[in-house]
Amino acid sequence: MSEEKTWLQEAGDNTRLCHLGHDPSEFYGFVNPPIVKASTVLFPSAEAMAGRNQKYTYGTRGTPTTDALEAAINALEGSAGTIILPSGLAAISVPFLAYLAPGDHALVVDSVYSPCRHFCNTMLKRLGVETEYYDPEIGADIEKLMRPNTRLVHLEAPASNTMEMQDVRAISEVAHRHGAVVTMDNTWSTPLYFRPLDFGVDVSIHAATKYPAGHSDILMGTVSANAEHWPQLKETNGTMGLCGSAEDSYQVLRGLRTMSVRLAHHDKSARAVAQWLSEHKDVARVLHPALPSFPGHAIWKRDFKGASGVFSFVLRESDPTRFSQRANTFLNALKLFGLGYSWGGYECLAVPVNLSDRTIRKAPTDGPLIRLQIGLEDVSDIIADLERGFAAIR
Repeated sequence: MSEEKTWLQEAGDNTRLCHLGHDPSEFYGFVNPPIVKASTVLFPSAEAMAGRNQKYTYGTRGTPTTDALEAAINALEGSAGTIILPSGLAAISVPFLAYLAPGDHALVVDSVYSPCRHFCNTMLKRLGVETEYYDPEIGADIEKLMRPNTRLVHLEAPASNTMEMQDVRAISEVAHRHGAVVTMDNTWSTPLYFRPLDFGVDVSIHAATKYPAGHSDILMGTVSANAEHWPQLKETNGTMGLCGSAEDSYQVLRGLRTMSVRLAHHDKSARAVAQWLSEHKDVARVLHPALPSFPGHAIWKRDFKGASGVFSFVLRESDPTRFSQRANTFLNALKLFGLGYSWGGYECLAVPVNLSDRTIRKAPTDGPLIRLQIGLEDVSDIIADLERGFAAIR
């Protein structure tokens, strides 16, 4: 951060997001950084080329555009360095490959993002890494699962789809006593509502596809590491040759400028909808950490500054053979909600949740699980659309 912008360190979230990652004075006063598309970078001499003693050497190693986004993410995360990757799943897989080797043991939360589980059960298994899944609410008792060869502990809070909370600090302290690196998928909260590195996590992972991009048109992942673990992450990323594009970096940086405003709206609307659903006769349970009735609410209230627009609910149905039919009837009746994967965009989305890959935290038995992304639409219209679904199942 330039000397002129040190005041940003003490500024509020909205102010910081408006100004992080770019200094207009460096580019003739233009408010937004230019999109620098590059593969080849020229050197002024053979000596300079041999020593690589200039800031930019090749397109995969960074450009002014990607540097601007990385600088902004570093400021938000409080990290030593950030890498930009083509997707959220890449943002999980690269640090796993950076810190794990054949013969290692990894502990991964059972409620993890399902493509992460697939990566562990296929790629890591082929590489000779053993993955063991643990209960998201295990807390300090994760000590019982640590082995001499446990090298990585991966968290995600709230959990994918079922929203369980984790005691991040307690788990991190145990992992560090045993010499393991701690990684965390923090996509749901963004660094505005939770900063993993402040709670002992070594590597913070985000699908920037979601709230940073914010418009359902960009695929990107970011990985931010503390000073101890940054060199290994950076070296692995360079070895694999993975990088985000200049155009996408520009769009995500632009999305950051409004992320705090958007996220506050998502949060407020989602809480209103969750409260309405919690009182609905056709709903068995609402899984939202900000609801006092949710089992993990105390941890969320203690550690988090806010909530996002994603949560789930269990549609009331006593006959397990009718779960799928009941969920489909409900979803097919929706007009405002789109039926599609991902979230974090401006529009409402709904998906039926399949938890068949879980080993510990199994699927609900009191009805089918449906995940909602509450967008930026008016709450009255959102509720009216959900009521269409309830009317259809009656």
